[in-house]
Amino acid sequence: MASYLDSLGVMSIDSHMANLNSIFHGLSDPTRRAVIARLAAGPAPVSELAAPHDMALPSFLKHLKVLEASGWIASDKAGRVRTCRLQPETVKAAEGWLGQQRSLWEARLDRLDAFLDNLNDEGKNDEG
Repeated sequence: MASYLDSLGVMSIDSHMANLNSIFHGLSDPTRRAVIARLAAGPAPVSELAAPHDMALPSFLKHLKVLEASGWIASDKAGRVRTCRLQPETVKAAEGWLGQQRSLWEARLDRLDAFLDNLNDEGKNDEG
């Protein structure tokens, strides 16, 4: 079955969840979130991305490696300058999962609201 799904280009559930784990791991650090926020405005060289962060360049590069491995960014090197850019597909994947979760919880809260309204109406009928 998995090979059939793979041949159709459909990710298995395990693969999809591993991808989401990696995507959200990329967001788990404030430095990486700051890099993503900066890159939302457009591509930037590593030196510009590193400047606002009080850490050694090798430590900062580890953050970029995590972002690249999780699919948040891609980089290109021209001469001595490495430029990073945001990968919109990863943003869409995170938004898609969050949207599904939002829909699920909104439906649950709507059912809870209807249940509580029903309880309230029954309580009013019992009093009368």
